[in-house]
Amino acid sequence: MTSKVYRAGAAIRGQWIEANLVPFGGRSVGVEFLSPDPKTIVGQLPLATPNALADLYQLSMDDILGYLERLGERLDLRRNHYLQEALEASCLTSPLTESVQTAAYQSLAPIFDRKIVTEMIDTSIGLSYLEGWVDRRLFDGRTLSVRAFGSRALHVIAGNGALIAALTIIRNAITRSDAIIKSPSNDPFTALAIARTMIEMAPDHPITQHVSVAYWKGGDQSVEGKLYSPRYLEKIIAWGGFASVKHVTQYIQPGLQLISMDPKRSVSIIGPEAFENESNLRDVAQRLATDIGAANQEACASARVVYALSGTDDTGIAKLQRLARETYQAMMALPGDVSTPCREMDVELRECLEATKLSDDWYTVIGGQNDEGAVIVSHLPSPVDFATRLGKRIANLVPVDDLSEVIAAVDSYTQTVGIYPDSLMYQLRDSLPLFGAQRFASLGYACNPSFAGPWDALEPLREMCRWVILEDCDPARTPPMWENGQMFRTRAA
Repeated sequence: MTSKVYRAGAAIRGQWIEANLVPFGGRSVGVEFLSPDPKTIVGQLPLATPNALADLYQLSMDDILGYLERLGERLDLRRNHYLQEALEASCLTSPLTESVQTAAYQSLAPIFDRKIVTEMIDTSIGLSYLEGWVDRRLFDGRTLSVRAFGSRALHVIAGNGALIAALTIIRNAITRSDAIIKSPSNDPFTALAIARTMIEMAPDHPITQHVSVAYWKGGDQSVEGKLYSPRYLEKIIAWGGFASVKHVTQYIQPGLQLISMDPKRSVSIIGPEAFENESNLRDVAQRLATDIGAANQEACASARVVYALSGTDDTGIAKLQRLARETYQAMMALPGDVSTPCREMDVELRECLEATKLSDDWYTVIGGQNDEGAVIVSHLPSPVDFATRLGKRIANLVPVDDLSEVIAAVDSYTQTVGIYPDSLMYQLRDSLPLFGAQRFASLGYACNPSFAGPWDALEPLREMCRWVILEDCDPARTPPMWENGQMFRTRAA
């Protein structure tokens, strides 16, 4: 157990709270942190009235972008002592090692850049819908006006990446929404550090006033029974594992919508071009090692099962074994801010790996001697039976003869499909989505996404908004039902 007590605190609408602290356990054994007793702050979390969102509509988008840009400048890890303290603490609770977690914290500031945030707006909602009403004359003569309004939202965020907290705060600001952020037990510090920076920078600013960050244990009825209600919330944005997302569904009812960033798995597909020459093989190995090893394989986008069109005969298996050795060596050589051996090995996964080593007629295992990671080569065209447990830098290469065998492996849980070569990506992009694939990426870029587009087959920014319409119907242009009793008639008709 660490000898230092970490105070997580709570940030509620421009105020930092460190009263009535009680201990909570992190997900790592022997780690505790102190946070305000949820029962004492739950009444302060919801917005007093929906009309309190009005102050956000006094801000132009230029005002919002300027606020976010100033915030980003203050999130420089070298100068922000809140982030430094959060990093120290999160290294004890997070599954990520210190060097990888440090790199994640260093990546927080850049995503607040005005150009990046503007790109998010332009590629998802469109600035005009956020700044006012967008008019269109319809065929029946009426004028339809549409505007995107913000919402009162609860964000149950995941702790496998510091960027999730930053992205949540950015999305909340540009949609002019109100956010209550529930910190995860494996990272109760990052969102708080950003919110505390906001309080120090501009405690009375409307954006600061519409962000609250607190921790409570999932399932705590003293909090959730009071808070998870259409009286206080319109949206719940839930990240995380199956159990946490499933838990939230019990509160969904008319007036309270769930936006589920639910658990996903990702796969890779490698075409026969990878085995054409030594240069291609080494290139693919480097790319694949990155997709497996980046962020220590903690991301949903990380490669776990890899289907290779190497062929399933002895020659094909030999090719795949060569790729596995090159991939393992490349993964061991990844920079420490990209990937390292894991902090804590999954005991059951280790046992599965050791058992697989004994089945050398069916599998070849490269590495896995000291929990540093491993690459498993299947000798048959099917993954290991513990494929859903793969992680901690352990991946499975599966030989196939035909693309149809790959398509059958894609389902509604498949998030990212990393593909080599790029031409194969364009060949598959209209078929794999029918089976559930949600994102395609060039091999090597699975864990380096853009936040400008959709995610998990959703458009989170659009989903966070309430899309309100106004219909202006002039009887001179739009025939009224009280005259003809029919719908969808034009005056000319």
